[in-house]
Amino acid sequence: GISHVLTLVLQELSLLCKRDVNGVGMLYDLLRSRWLQALLKIYECLQHYLGKRPVPVTLQARALTREVVELLREAPQSGEIKELRRLLRAPHLKAALLSAHDTVAQKDFEPSLPPLPDNIPENEEAMRIVCLVKNNQPLGATIKRHEITGDITVARVIHGGLADRSGLLYAGDKLVEVNGVPVEGLEPEQVINIL
Repeated sequence: GISHVLTLVLQELSLLCKRDVNGVGMLYDLLRSRWLQALLKIYECLQHYLGKRPVPVTLQARALTREVVELLREAPQSGEIKELRRLLRAPHLKAALLSAHDTVAQKDFEPSLPPLPDNIPENEEAMRIVCLVKNNQPLGATIKRHEITGDITVARVIHGGLADRSGLLYAGDKLVEVNGVPVEGLEPEQVINIL
């Protein structure tokens, strides 16, 4: 992974460092820094997690629990089986935990976009559909009305904000619709309220 590539780069830089090439010592120290090593390990873990995309084993844990309780009723009654049946029939497990599990397991957390219309003219400008999910955080972009066309456009993308981190919005982008509401003819202040 990335750690292996970094190790190879450090080996090459150590050779250049011995020859005292300008700036190589600083670059070598930067690449050896503990914070960068830790950051790369975090990145590799995230990439590994994204590759696995965990999925629930079952979507119906409550129904499976009822089946297990029925099977345990027919099994020879030992202390462990009685304890397991008691735990599986407990209201807090059935009503709260398993119900919450089934609700989460059945949800699709991937963003979904509306389909593109089939009747887009050939000579029309390209349009991107952008989906940004805000969790009570600012968008990190300012908007303005274009002086000539009157369109609502992105005036500035604030470094480090949601829009910047997503890489989906750029200064100069024209806003056509926000949250399903067409913005043509609206004032920038009205569009901000929709955002």
